Amino acid sequence: MPSFDLVSNVDIQTLDNAVNTTNKEITNRYDFKGSHVVIDLNKKDFILNLEADSEMKLKQIIDVLISKTMRQGLAAEIYDLSKEPVPSGKIVKQTIPVKNGIKQEDAKKIVKLIKDGGFKVQASIMDDMVRVTSKKIDELQAVIQASKGWNLGIAFQYINMRN
Repeated sequence: MPSFDLVSNVDIQTLDNAVNTTNKEITNRYDFKGSHVVIDLNKKDFILNLEADSEMKLKQIIDVLISKTMRQGLAAEIYDLSKEPVPSGKIVKQTIPVKNGIKQEDAKKIVKLIKDGGFKVQASIMDDMVRVTSKKIDELQAVIQASKGWNLGIAFQYINMRN
């Protein structure tokens, strides 16, 4: 039976390249000369730590980071920007978790959206991915097209498409 897996994975090397190019551009920018800037990626925990002199500079760093991330082929939705920056003395710090994998509650929402869509498919949750199976490959392609319109704040990848 045809099937595919709906996942949300982040390639750590690509993310590291985006962080490095962001760091390089920020250190070369005139408005950041002599400023305290730290852009640190914790590869093990998928957490990005940012530090800057002001909240405005921190927002500029995030803008550059998102543009460099998208140039590397990653979606902007991988960053969880819900946490506010925290002032710490003369600097402002922000911790940005990177979304890697689909959480259980998000997977349940995805399965519900698939079932509510009226597709002739079966969706099942498997760890941090959702497997979608159907008798016809056209139904699977319809689910993929529909999932591109969902506003869940998750960057989807479609892998293991099988006949």
